[in-house]
Amino acid sequence: MLKVKTPKTHKAKRELEKRAPKLVENAKKTLILQGTKTSAVLHAVLAQIYHLKRGNAVRFTRKNDNVRPFESGGETSLEFFSLKTDCSLFVYGSHSKKRPNNLVLGRTYDHHIYDLVEVGVENFKPIQSFSYDKKIAPRMGTKPFFAFLGEGFESSEELKQLKEVLLDLFRGEVVDNLNLAGVDRAFVCTAISLNTVLFMHCAIRLKRSGTAIPRIELVEVGPSMDLVVRRHRLPNVSLQKEAMKVASKEHKKVKNVTRDIVQGKLGKIYVPDQQVGNMSLTSNVKGLKRERREAKMKGASTDRPPKKQKSTSKD
Repeated sequence: MLKVKTPKTHKAKRELEKRAPKLVENAKKTLILQGTKTSAVLHAVLAQIYHLKRGNAVRFTRKNDNVRPFESGGETSLEFFSLKTDCSLFVYGSHSKKRPNNLVLGRTYDHHIYDLVEVGVENFKPIQSFSYDKKIAPRMGTKPFFAFLGEGFESSEELKQLKEVLLDLFRGEVVDNLNLAGVDRAFVCTAISLNTVLFMHCAIRLKRSGTAIPRIELVEVGPSMDLVVRRHRLPNVSLQKEAMKVASKEHKKVKNVTRDIVQGKLGKIYVPDQQVGNMSLTSNVKGLKRERREAKMKGASTDRPPKKQKSTSKD
């Protein structure tokens, strides 16, 4: 099990909060790394995938001897790299006599291996081998279209899993609204057989059609390759059930506030008991105080006996 240390600084705490589970997850990052031995073709394939995933990918250029995804004990280093780089997808390339130009695509859940698909790369054509108008070159970071052609994606278990992995690998960030004018590329995957898929990357070109809806043409811009499925490993049933859980989007419960279908949002206001017995029944108006004061002074002047006048006499 991987141990996560308690953050000792505020910066480390903020970084852990960014990686914590969220109701709406961030865009999935991809870890691209290679094994002990790689061929020139496989090196170019990893570079092209990194180019397509630019901005949401981390690439390791050094050789990794301890990474063996399908072997027991060979997942530890891969899970450690996934935790260190915060990547939930990975692409691992290796080359051997038994499995030439081997590519392993996989996903992780909670930085543990979720599922694996191993494919062999054949008939690879890089981006540099295609000639097209550079003005229609797709921009990196945009949302692409996906087209999966062939019955193999519905009948073959290997191709079903490969379809899910490819969708997670290249779809980018999940959004609610999409501007169709910004969708300028498409990934076309054609099932040639029950274990072979032709993978193409195309640019979308809009042309006049005489109507309000333009005519769409696909221009292949590369890379292009054949993916031959060799091995695959499905996720564990218990792990899959846990990963498929969706957080409820209910509103946070507020005290004394309810929601009604007809009246909408309702609230209760609690007023403390009024102490009527202790309330003063006389009104404290300034005008009445002045009238009382004047009446009191007038009454006092009428009750007093008149003062005797002093008489003055001259001898």
